[in-house]
Amino acid sequence: MSTAQQADQTGANALTSHMLRMQLYVITTVAKASREQIEALLPAHLAHQVALEKEGVLFGAGPVSGEDGARKHGMIIVRADSFEQARAIADRDPFHKAGLRSYSIDRWSLNEGSLTFTVNFSDQSVRTA
Repeated sequence: MSTAQQADQTGANALTSHMLRMQLYVITTVAKASREQIEALLPAHLAHQVALEKEGVLFGAGPVSGEDGARKHGMIIVRADSFEQARAIADRDPFHKAGLRSYSIDRWSLNEGSLTFTVNFSDQSVRTA
């Protein structure tokens, strides 16, 4: 490694040494059924998401859309200790249990950003830390 590369690495280490490094899991869901079938289970899915939110498991969730506004897939970010635990959380979702949506899971390291309070979007409650 050159001296310049070592200096760059030292600078990067200094910048990252105090970062959050929170490990979260991103569950990306894709529809496998008709919109009508999915809409029929939407209330159960939303109730499940709110329960996860209240338990402190759900970090965030919602549909992902492209530039054209068309929905591409859903994203559910959960607090879990492992892929296995994240998979167990995903498997409990009514959409997944019914086979209406498939999913994949990725681990996400949250390093940068800011948050100074908790907002529960489902009921618009706020809790300061």
